[in-house]
Amino acid sequence: MTLLTVAGVRYEVRSGGDGPPLLLLHGFTGRGADWGPMLPAFRRHARTITVDLLGHGRSDAPVDPDRHALPAQAADLARILRRLGAAPAVIVGYSFGARLALQLAADHPDVVAALVLESPSAGLADPVERARRQAADEALAARIERDGIEAFVDTWWETTPVFASERDLPPAARARLRSARLRNGPAGLAASLRGAGQGAMEPLFDRLASIARPALVIGGALDPIGLDRAREVAGRIPGARLIVLSGAGHGAHRDQPAAFRRIVTTFLQEELAA
Repeated sequence: MTLLTVAGVRYEVRSGGDGPPLLLLHGFTGRGADWGPMLPAFRRHARTITVDLLGHGRSDAPVDPDRHALPAQAADLARILRRLGAAPAVIVGYSFGARLALQLAADHPDVVAALVLESPSAGLADPVERARRQAADEALAARIERDGIEAFVDTWWETTPVFASERDLPPAARARLRSARLRNGPAGLAASLRGAGQGAMEPLFDRLASIARPALVIGGALDPIGLDRAREVAGRIPGARLIVLSGAGHGAHRDQPAAFRRIVTTFLQEELAA
């Protein structure tokens, strides 16, 4: 575990294994350690780097939402990869982490060797929809600050339809997931929502065609809205491949870990050997 300071904020960064670098980015309410079950398999092919994104885990939680914005965090990640001598890296991102991976590829293509995007979104193209989402994110951020993390996780986050497939996880896995979510602080998650949520995100649709890196997009068959977004992302990145995992929802790496691990390690073998 290492705390790295970049542009005035500290990120918790963990690195292990040898070989070409592989940066893994977690989703909202997550942390770098979420990727732990995948790391032994990935480290047979790569040096893994996990990061707690701003407002999450042990990384800093700036009060200013602008500091959480995707372009700002993408610039931070580019600096981290260069400082670690890990550029260019294969980037694996889940949900919020996939949106950040797209921003990184668009803004700093020199640090990206390839992309694995699980349940990605390129933003909301309709300004009215984006404004509506921003208002909803603000209301949710205020609720997190008012009621605390446990109430947010138990009565809102884990009950939303997008995570319905989590109900089929083994009880021990569900308990670990809930425990990890509860380790976040309300101020950090609220600031992350305000600065890096879908409503605050500048859409990337017009920039996807310029991503000249191999890309694998993974969507869950049980996540229809997320799958539509994943299809659109895959359709706009030249040469991108889309894989739909049956029996998986938004968090395919949790719902179908063996299949997800196999798909990603196969992609790594293909791309790292090229």
